[in-house]
Amino acid sequence: MGCNDRLLETDVCCLNPKYGHQGEDGLCVYCGSVPPTWSPWSPWSQCNTLCREGVRTRSRKCQGFSQRVNTLTRLQTVCPGETTTVCMTCSCLSVHGGWSGWSRWSDCSASCISDVIVPIRHSVRSCSRPAPSTDTLPPGNACDGPSRKEKCDSVCPVHGFWTGWSAWSECSSSCIPEGQVPFRAKQRSCSNPAPSSNPPGQPCIGKPTHQENISVCVTVNGHWGEWSAFSSCSVTCGAGLELSVRHCDNPAPKHNGHPCPGERQRTRVCFTNVHCPVDGVWSEWSQWGKCTYPRGKRVINCKDIVGQQDRDRRCDHLSFNGSICSGEMSNDRLCYDVHNCDVMGNWDGWEPWSLCNPTCGKSKRTRKRHCEPDFSNYSKSKRGQKVDTFFGEMLLDCADHKDGDSESQPCLNVPPCS
Repeated sequence: MGCNDRLLETDVCCLNPKYGHQGEDGLCVYCGSVPPTWSPWSPWSQCNTLCREGVRTRSRKCQGFSQRVNTLTRLQTVCPGETTTVCMTCSCLSVHGGWSGWSRWSDCSASCISDVIVPIRHSVRSCSRPAPSTDTLPPGNACDGPSRKEKCDSVCPVHGFWTGWSAWSECSSSCIPEGQVPFRAKQRSCSNPAPSSNPPGQPCIGKPTHQENISVCVTVNGHWGEWSAFSSCSVTCGAGLELSVRHCDNPAPKHNGHPCPGERQRTRVCFTNVHCPVDGVWSEWSQWGKCTYPRGKRVINCKDIVGQQDRDRRCDHLSFNGSICSGEMSNDRLCYDVHNCDVMGNWDGWEPWSLCNPTCGKSKRTRKRHCEPDFSNYSKSKRGQKVDTFFGEMLLDCADHKDGDSESQPCLNVPPCS
């Protein structure tokens, strides 16, 4: 249920923390402690150039807000990050599809002993030399012609099979004539498939017509019965719905009569005047504390001596007898203190190119590589536990600095800024 229902005011709807309503900007605004989220990315646009290198763009929006359940105070936050539009390079050379060669003929699927199977063998080819491009403007043309041939030297006989029954015919009379009984009939044909003539197939078994006697055949249109009483409220807190139903049985439609028009059920809003429980939500973990020796004041900085660091979090927004957060409020880990320590390192490989920035005008893309520290002189485990956390800002030194840790290049055919 949304608060845009004219029967509900925003404050009443927000008694249900998991409800929401549509804001003035058209985005969904949540009533409870739901964190703000980005909308899904829009699809990539077509390349903005018909040849050479250009760009494609996509965008997203920040939607929803988070608020404490308090009648006096409401806190609004925004989505993490700032990017709402990105673009990337693309190539728009149209490629048309081409057929591969035909494959060898397969074996026949049957030896003509079967009663119902027509044996076939086939040869196939694929539109892959080359495959038509799908992300260009315009897209490449698909291959012209079939991708499969059917062929076999001999054909098994085809036996006849009935089609489905037709609808019942009109009654022969709307009442019972003197000395006669009204009837109706339905038909089927032996054509699904028809029996083959050479070689001869077997005909269908049974009759093509079915007839039944009936007492009356007057068409009866359906009419609604009375509405039922409204049900109890669908919720025990906040705002909900009550339901009333009716049945098309006064009378029910018969003999191709029309069904009842209109809705089978109706609802109305109900109020419990009770605020729904608001369950607790964990805050983000705090930053890890300093890496120190767990007992005493022993100095472990830049040494192969294991320390310990801790972090914690809070259970926020808990109110109206909601459930407390499940899980631990704090945890710890083993670590080495390498703050301001001289550490030799090695360059890793280059990262992929970034998206073009900005999305118009003079735009460029960048990529980075990182100087990874060499901790081979530290022990990998202590007291039977794995130790792989090196805490602090190190003084890294990668021997080869001639290429640096980043590089950039311009993006081509970026649209001008309006």
